[in-house]
Amino acid sequence: MKTAISLAQPVLETNATQATLDAIWSRLAAYVALAKPRIVLMVLVTVGVGFLLGARGSAHPATLTLTLLGTALVAAGASTLNQWMERACDARMRRTAHRVLPTGRAGPFEAATLGILQSLAGTVVLLLGANLLAAAVAVVTLLVYVLMYTPLKPWTTLNTVIGAVPGALPPVIGWAAATGTLDIEAWTLFLIVFLWQFPHFLAIAWIYREDYARGGLKMLPEVDPQGFLTGRQATTYALALLPASLLPTAVGLAGPFYFVGALFLSLFYLKAAARFWISVSESTARRLLRASFLYLPAVLLLLVLNPLPY
Repeated sequence: MKTAISLAQPVLETNATQATLDAIWSRLAAYVALAKPRIVLMVLVTVGVGFLLGARGSAHPATLTLTLLGTALVAAGASTLNQWMERACDARMRRTAHRVLPTGRAGPFEAATLGILQSLAGTVVLLLGANLLAAAVAVVTLLVYVLMYTPLKPWTTLNTVIGAVPGALPPVIGWAAATGTLDIEAWTLFLIVFLWQFPHFLAIAWIYREDYARGGLKMLPEVDPQGFLTGRQATTYALALLPASLLPTAVGLAGPFYFVGALFLSLFYLKAAARFWISVSESTARRLLRASFLYLPAVLLLLVLNPLPY
């Protein structure tokens, strides 16, 4: 009997240890999910492009690394706080009901605490690792996203316009970190990303219009059931993006190779938006969404491949 007890004790301890490790891993996975890593990755791509274009070939690997780390933390904090604020809405929507807070994989208090700590840590990293201007732009991005865009979503369809501002500021963070200034080139990058977002998000809003209505979020398709206004706005913004995408060449930021590529890509994006307007449907909305996923990375790649020296 003593032998049986002595053999069972290590097994029980091993199972308890494994259960503890599984619980820790599950909680860490929940924290990562709250940060929306795919969005953070896209943010970091635009920050990196802004930094590299601002540096213009100068080697600042430590500053770039700290800029990316700080921005990643701020972006993660913004996403976490956004989900904390929208947890009730997310629970009503099919596309978000599986998220961490609606499923109870983490509690509201710890999510709010985590979001605040991430945001503060990211700001400090940017302040010490880059400069005050980069940290200030990141803080503005965070505040507009969390305190303006998120609260406005249940109240007005204009939330998309407000949300496009923090969505377009990451390349400005990168530029500010590399140069310590906010030159016209930085705002050119801002304008491209700002305008790109509208056809992208309008396509999403149309595809998930019923889900957004179920969640109580005011998106344009709710007041535009036929989709005419949604398609027209998507096309209008895509049309405005056409000359905006050529500005980097006009301000001396990018060369002729970029100009030709950006022109082609913008016409391609405009064509997808116009098709959505002419024939509003889930199919044309998804084509527009796919075009948006192609457009921005391709334009950013062209900027990096064909920059002009100072």
